[in-house]
Amino acid sequence: MSVAARHTVRVLETANTLTKLRARSIVAVRRVEDVIDLNYVGLVLATIFFALSVTPSLVPRDWLFQGLISGVNAALGYGLGCLLEWAFRRWIRPRIKLGAPPIWVRYAVKSAILLTSALSAALMLVQSARWQREITALMGMEGTDTAAYLRTGLLSVSVGAAVVAVYRTVREIVLFLARQLNRWVRVPRELAPMAGILVLVVLTVTLFNGVASRAFFAVANSAFSARNDHTSPNAVQPQQPERSGSPESLAKWESLGFEGRWFVSHGPSASRIAAVTGKPAREPIRAYVGLESATDGVTSADLAVAELERTRAFDRKVLVVVTTTGTGWVNSMAAGAIEYMFGGDTAIVASQYSYLPSVLSFLGDRGKVATAGQELFDAVYQRVSARPEEERPKLFVYGESLGSQGSEAAFDGLTDLRAKVDGALWVGPPNSNRLWEQFVSRRDPGSPEIEPVYADGLVVRFAADGADFAGPGPEWWAPRIAYLQHASDPIVWWSPDLIFSQPDWLSEPRGSDVSSQMRWWPFVTFWQVAADLTNAQGVSDGHGHRYGSLVLDGWAAVTQPPGWNPELAERIRFQLEVAEDFERATK
Repeated sequence: MSVAARHTVRVLETANTLTKLRARSIVAVRRVEDVIDLNYVGLVLATIFFALSVTPSLVPRDWLFQGLISGVNAALGYGLGCLLEWAFRRWIRPRIKLGAPPIWVRYAVKSAILLTSALSAALMLVQSARWQREITALMGMEGTDTAAYLRTGLLSVSVGAAVVAVYRTVREIVLFLARQLNRWVRVPRELAPMAGILVLVVLTVTLFNGVASRAFFAVANSAFSARNDHTSPNAVQPQQPERSGSPESLAKWESLGFEGRWFVSHGPSASRIAAVTGKPAREPIRAYVGLESATDGVTSADLAVAELERTRAFDRKVLVVVTTTGTGWVNSMAAGAIEYMFGGDTAIVASQYSYLPSVLSFLGDRGKVATAGQELFDAVYQRVSARPEEERPKLFVYGESLGSQGSEAAFDGLTDLRAKVDGALWVGPPNSNRLWEQFVSRRDPGSPEIEPVYADGLVVRFAADGADFAGPGPEWWAPRIAYLQHASDPIVWWSPDLIFSQPDWLSEPRGSDVSSQMRWWPFVTFWQVAADLTNAQGVSDGHGHRYGSLVLDGWAAVTQPPGWNPELAERIRFQLEVAEDFERATK
C-alpha cells in the first residue's frame, strides 16, 4: 500500500473515531439531560433572577443567608422560564415554520448558555460582595470577604435544585390525579390536567388553612410556651409592692412568663433615679399581666387595672399603657427612659397576649394583638376618665413593632387618639399599621415616604434620629404623636404591594443607610425585603429595627418633661445603654 493510501486510511479511521466519540458524547449528554431534565429557557431566567437577588437590599447578609434567598429566587425564575417555553411550544410554535437546527448547533447553544450562566453568576457574586461591604460600611459594621461570599453560589444551586425537585413532585401528583379523573370520573383528557390542578389546590388550601396551620401553630405555641415557663437566672422576684409578681401582687410571679418576670425584676430604683438626676425620686410602678395570670373568669385587662389600683398607679404623674410584642416583651430602654425623666413618679402597665414571636403572631393571629391592645387601653382609659380631671395622670401609649399595631387598634382615628391620650410613641411600625398608613399616604406634597411630613408636623411627626423632631417647624401641638422609623427597617417597609408596584421609598432619594444601588424588581424585591425581616435586628443600633436610645429622644419630644436639658439626657442615655448591654449579656 502506498504512503498516500495509508495516509488516507488513517484519516478515515480518525474521522470514524471522532464520529463515534461525538455520537457517544451526544448519547451521554442525552442521558444526563434525561436525568436532570434541564430547561434552558428556565436556566436563563433562573440566572437573571439569581443576579437580581444578589443586588442590594435593606440590611446586610452573610453568604449563608444570601445563598438561601438566591436559591429560592433562582427557582422562581426557572419556573417562569419553563412556563414561557411551554406557552411558546403550545401556541406560537405551531403557527410558524421553523426548521430543526443540526444537533451540534443545539448542543453548542446549550453549552454556551451553561457557560454564560455560570460566569454571570460568579461575576454577580463578586459585585454583590462589594455591595454588601458598602451596606455594612453605611451601618458601621464589618464587611464580608469576597472569597467567602462565593460560597453563596454553591448553596443557591442546592436550594434551587431542591425547590425545583419539589415542584416536579407536585407536577407528577397533578398528572396522576389527571389520569385518575380521566379513568374513573370520565373527565375529558384535555380537561383532566386542569381538573387535577384544581383538586390539588383545593386539597392544599384546605389542609394548610385547617389541619396544617393548626398543627404548625400548636407546635409553635408548645415550643415557645416552654420558653415562657423558663426564668432567667438574673430575674429575681421583686419584693417592692410597686411591682407585679411581688408577694403583695395580684399577678403571681410564676404566672408572668419569661418576659414579664424579667420586666418586673429590673429597671431603675428610686435611689438609682435620684443618683442620676440629682433630685428626689419615687419607686416606679411596673404592672404586668401574663397569659396565665388571669383566673376565675377575670380578664387580663381587668387584672391589669386591679394591679394599677393596688399600687395606686392612678395617683402618679404619668401612666403609660404598653402593648407588648408577640412574646410579651417590653423594651426596657423605653420603660427606663420614662421612669428617669419623671423621677419615678410613673406607672407602666403591659400584658402578654401570645407565646409566639411577633413574626409568627403576625402571620398566625394578627387580630389577637389588636384585641389585646384595645381591651387593655379601654380598661385603663375608663378608669382614668372616671377621676376628676385635675386628679388624672398624664396618659401615654407606647408600642414597638407588632405592639405598635395593637396600640393603634385602640383608636378609630387621629381625632379619637388625641381626645383620649396625652401623647403616643410608636416605634418601628409595620407597614400594615392602619393609622401609620393613613398619615404616610396623606403626607404633605414633596415630603419623602421615609421622612414624611403630615399636616406641617403640627400633630404627628416621624423621626429616624433625635434631630428629626425639630422639623419641619417649631410648632408641635399637644398631645404629640411620634413615630420612630429607619429607612433601613424592613419591618416598616415590607408589604405585599412590593410584588407588583414600586414603592415611593425606592423611587425617591434613599435613606442615609440604604444603598443607592437598591432597585425595585417585581417579585424579587418583595422576596428580598421579606427575607430581611428575619435579620432586621442583626445590625448596629440606629439602623434596621434597632432603635436603641432613640426612644429616649422620642419620649422627651412627646412628653416634654420638666427640667429637661442635654446634660441630663446624656446621663440618662448612658444608664439606659449600660442596662441594655447587661440585658443582652445575661438575659
